[in-house]
Amino acid sequence: MMLDSLRKISASPTASVFARFALLTVIFSAAAALLLMSNLDRTVSAALVIADFFTYGAAAALLYRAALVRLPQGDDDSMTDGLSNLPNRRALHATLRDAITSGADISVALVDLDGFKMVNDLYGRAVGDLLIREASVVLIEACGDEAKPFRLGGDEFAISMSGPLCNTILEGISRGLIERMAQPMAVGDRRIAIGASIGLSYSNGKDGLDASELLRRADVAMYASKRGGKMRCSWFKNDFDRNLEAMRDMDVELRAALLNDEFQVHYQPLVDAQTREVVAVESLIRWIRPDGQNVGPNVFIPIAEESGLINSIGLFVLRQSCRDAIDWNGIKLSVNISAAQLRNPEFPIQLGQILEDTGFPPERLELEITETCLVLDPVVAERSLDIIRGFGVNVVLDDFGTGYASIGFLRQFRFEKLKLDRSLVVDSADDEGSRAMMLSSISMAQALNMNVTAEGVETEAQADLVRSAGCDQIQGWLYFKAMPKDEIAQHLSDMMPGNAEIAAERRKA
Repeated sequence: MMLDSLRKISASPTASVFARFALLTVIFSAAAALLLMSNLDRTVSAALVIADFFTYGAAAALLYRAALVRLPQGDDDSMTDGLSNLPNRRALHATLRDAITSGADISVALVDLDGFKMVNDLYGRAVGDLLIREASVVLIEACGDEAKPFRLGGDEFAISMSGPLCNTILEGISRGLIERMAQPMAVGDRRIAIGASIGLSYSNGKDGLDASELLRRADVAMYASKRGGKMRCSWFKNDFDRNLEAMRDMDVELRAALLNDEFQVHYQPLVDAQTREVVAVESLIRWIRPDGQNVGPNVFIPIAEESGLINSIGLFVLRQSCRDAIDWNGIKLSVNISAAQLRNPEFPIQLGQILEDTGFPPERLELEITETCLVLDPVVAERSLDIIRGFGVNVVLDDFGTGYASIGFLRQFRFEKLKLDRSLVVDSADDEGSRAMMLSSISMAQALNMNVTAEGVETEAQADLVRSAGCDQIQGWLYFKAMPKDEIAQHLSDMMPGNAEIAAERRKA
C-alpha cells in the first residue's frame, strides 16, 4: 500500500524525487530498528547500525546527484507535447500569465485543423499522428522568430505573441498559415489535404483578462470561423458570445421541439415536364413553435448540424415522410439527407430499419444529397451510398451548379437524378453563360443516364426554357408550393381517373 501511495505521489517529476527520498528513509530506518531490537551483541549491533547510517548517507547523496541531472529535464518534459515536441497547454498558460503580469499587449491564435477526424477515420491514428507532426512543422515555419507555437492536444494548436503590434503581426501569421494548410501535405506515400480554422483574441494588458479568458475567446472566435465556411481566421467579438448564447438556447428549444412534436413535414410536388402531372414530392421540414412563430429551416438546420441533433431530426423527417407517402398512388418520395447523416456509419442501418418498419417501397424513395457531402468525405460517402443503393433506394444530387461536383464525381457516384439549382435556372433566362452551363449540365446528365429536375421554376418562361432544354421534371411555385400532407393527399385524389373533371369544376367554383 505504501508503494502504491508513493507511485501516485511520484506522478509529478518534482514530487518523484521526494518520493524516492521518503522510500529510502523508510527502508534504512526499518533496517536500523531491526538491528537495535535483535539479539546480536551490542557492539556488533552498534557497528551494523553505523554502517547502515553511512550506507543511507551514500545512497541519499547518489539520489540527490541524480536528481540534479534529471529534475530539470523532467520539468521540461511536463511543458512539452510528446507527439509534436511543441510546448503544450501548460506551457501556453505559463507564457500567457507571464505576459499578463508584465502588462504587455498579448495576442493568441487558436488553430483547429479542418477534416482531421476524417483522416483518422480513413487512414488510422498512425497516419493521423504523422499528419500532426507535419502540421507542427508548418506551424513552426509560419511563426518564425516572431511568435511561439504550441500544441494543445488532438488537432488543436495555438500561437501566442506579445509586444507592440502583436495583434497585426499575429493576424498576418495566421493568414499565411491558412494558405500553407490549404496545400496538401506529404504524409508517407500519401498527399493529404486538410485545412485550418483560426480564432484570435487580444489583451492590452490592462483589461483584466486572464489566460483562461483569452483562450476561451480565441476558441469562440475559432468556431465562428468554422461556421463561416472554414479556412479563415476571425477576431473575437462580443457579439460572438451573444450569438453563442442564442445558439445554445435554440439548441435547447430544438431538443424540446423534437420531444413535443413541434416539427411538421410539408411536401412540394414535382411535375412531369411534358404532361405536368405530379410524379414525385419532396419532403420539407417546418418548425412551428408553441407561440405560433414559424422558424425557417435556414435558421435552425445549421444549429442542428453543429450540435449533432440533425441526425435525430433527419430520421424524424424520413420516418414521417415514409408513413405519409406510402398510400400516395405510387409517386416518388424525395427526402434531403445532410452531410452529417451521410458521415454517420449507422445511417444506412437506420434507413433500412425505417423502410422495414413503415413498409415503404425502397424503389419509390429518393435521397437527395448535396455536392458538399461528396467533396468533404468522398470515401465515406461512397461506402454509405453503396449500402443505400443495395436497398433499392435511388440517390439524387441536389443543388447542382453551386458547388464543386465534377464529371468525375458524377461518374463515380452514379446518381439516378440531377437537380439543377434554382440560381442556374433563373440566371439562364437573361445570361448566355448560365444558359450554356445549364444546357451542358443537362447534356452531361443525359449521357450518364440521369434524369434531370429543374427546381425553383416560378414563371412560364422559365418552365418553357427548362422544358425545351431537356429537363424531365419541374419543381417550383409556378405549379405548387409546399403543402401539408392532407392537401397533398386531396390533390392526388383529384388526379385519379374520373375525379379530374370534378376537381376542375371545384377549382372553377
